Amino acid sequence: MITSILPTYSRAPLSFDKGEGSWLIETDGRRFLDLGAGIAVNALGHAHPALVAALTAQAEALWHVSNLYQIPQQKALADRLVDLTFADTVFFTNSGTEACELAVKMVRKYWFEKNEINRAEIITFSGSFHGRSSAGIAAAGSEKMTKGFGPLLPGFVHLDWEDQDALSAAITDKTAAIMIEPIQGEGGIRPLPDHYLKDLRALCDKHGILLILDEVQCGVGRTGKLFAHEWAGISPDIMMVAKGIGGGFPLGAVLATEDAASGMTAGTHGSTYGGNPLGCAVGCAVLEVVAEPGFLADVSRKAGTFRQALEGLVAAHSDVFEAVRGAGLMLGLKCKMTNSDVVSAGYDQHILTVPAADNVVRLLPPLTITEGEILEAVSRLDAAASALEAA
Repeated sequence: MITSILPTYSRAPLSFDKGEGSWLIETDGRRFLDLGAGIAVNALGHAHPALVAALTAQAEALWHVSNLYQIPQQKALADRLVDLTFADTVFFTNSGTEACELAVKMVRKYWFEKNEINRAEIITFSGSFHGRSSAGIAAAGSEKMTKGFGPLLPGFVHLDWEDQDALSAAITDKTAAIMIEPIQGEGGIRPLPDHYLKDLRALCDKHGILLILDEVQCGVGRTGKLFAHEWAGISPDIMMVAKGIGGGFPLGAVLATEDAASGMTAGTHGSTYGGNPLGCAVGCAVLEVVAEPGFLADVSRKAGTFRQALEGLVAAHSDVFEAVRGAGLMLGLKCKMTNSDVVSAGYDQHILTVPAADNVVRLLPPLTITEGEILEAVSRLDAAASALEAA
């Protein structure tokens, strides 16, 4: 008999009813050190005072009015994002999946308005993840994502990740854009080298096509910059954002240059809940904290501590782990044992991690994690590895 909740998740036998900073508290009182942060969502940890205050104040004033009217909180968040990034304009969504849908529409409308209606193909890459909508799974293209859901939305060209030669050869007069994650999350914490992002930008400029960056998981301070592409000194034409921007409140966005967004006029896109006062009030509070230079420098410093400790963990447990991957506080442990076993062993040590492709365990702690909690996390991972070795 089917359960009342559609069984599309294989859920761990854990139920949390309270969160405090980097910790989640089970209904039975057990405290778990959270290295998942809701899959990079709870950027400021659980129950951050600034976010609680922003949400409470807005909830007492106004929840929803629809995009038929001006929304001051939405304007404030858009202005802040434009000030902090390459973008000239922002559209707010409720999720990264919805941001992907708009990014695809924006690219195709851009070329339609230029009377190049055949220029509709978007180049994407193996191991990518762009959400679970029809456009998102078609963009990823993997059998795991697409099997049973055909016919798929056409117009995506799938290439091997980081194959520059194949990329250059794949660009034709039908190519509209390249879409890529600066760091693959679901794909196994695989960062693109800075030089490759630079080459991508140059290739798009050479052919006059658009560059879409998916920073849903790697953005909003996770790498020690506000957005990961900043390390390479380049900027996209369109960027998908979600997860950390709401700090736990459902919020996403598409950021774009004026040129890339030129086809998106009144009536071409919409959202009932996107950019609502509650979400945008929280988003403003998140940026108030994350965009502070001292905050981002602290993320980089803690990331160095974490990575160094993880390198020692890998060396100490070479039968369990193979290598450390990633950037900032978006790190992964490439495993020799099955990654799901490593995650389960972590549960026994009251630590939460997230599995990913390529037999990787993701470590995506709140950006507010302390150095003491980082050392505690590595200690618990060490105990989990020791238990696996002894089994």
